[in-house]
Amino acid sequence: MRVHVAHHPLITHKITVLRDKNTSSPTFRALTEELMTLLAYEATRNVRVETVTVETPVASTVGLAISSPRPLVVPILRAGLGMLEGMVKLIPTAEVGFLGMVRNEETLRPDTYAERLPDDLSNRQCFVLDPMLATGGSLIAAINYLFERGAVDVTAICLLAAPEGVAAVEKAMEGRDVTIVLGALDEKLNEQGYIVPGLGDAGDRLYGLV
Repeated sequence: MRVHVAHHPLITHKITVLRDKNTSSPTFRALTEELMTLLAYEATRNVRVETVTVETPVASTVGLAISSPRPLVVPILRAGLGMLEGMVKLIPTAEVGFLGMVRNEETLRPDTYAERLPDDLSNRQCFVLDPMLATGGSLIAAINYLFERGAVDVTAICLLAAPEGVAAVEKAMEGRDVTIVLGALDEKLNEQGYIVPGLGDAGDRLYGLV
């Protein structure tokens, strides 16, 4: 498994504003979308491409185009929805699937309540969107779900992660082609399984308490 922390001053600046408890939901949503586009640039460095020939106004030239089958983007509901627009702005031809997962606050393990994915993911590159990699339970379940359907490599994009979550995913994904791209790697998890210093509950910060 590969882990890439996107050390960039613009990313760190935007994450700093997200951490502020006084940042409003509209600002939080806008910054999340902007951050996602920056992280998506890092996450798609190895997206599959093929050579194509095009005619410019001057001459023929050879370039690159995203190859088929198209990448599949999978936000984990509900907080992952806040990252989706920033991703599809960068890869508008990507297909989008959905996984609905909620963390059981007693066991800290994920429960899947909805899914909308192609039945066959053979030879597909998949990009999973989840703002917070805390215990790793939701992300592990989502990645396993994709591999079970035939995905060949999975890249997870997260705004923040705790070392415990990264270690858990690495252990569970041994021998599989998995990459994790992070905006920041934080200090630890607290007793309630939240990232410290973190930014709170990303879903609540994006959409309010429901």
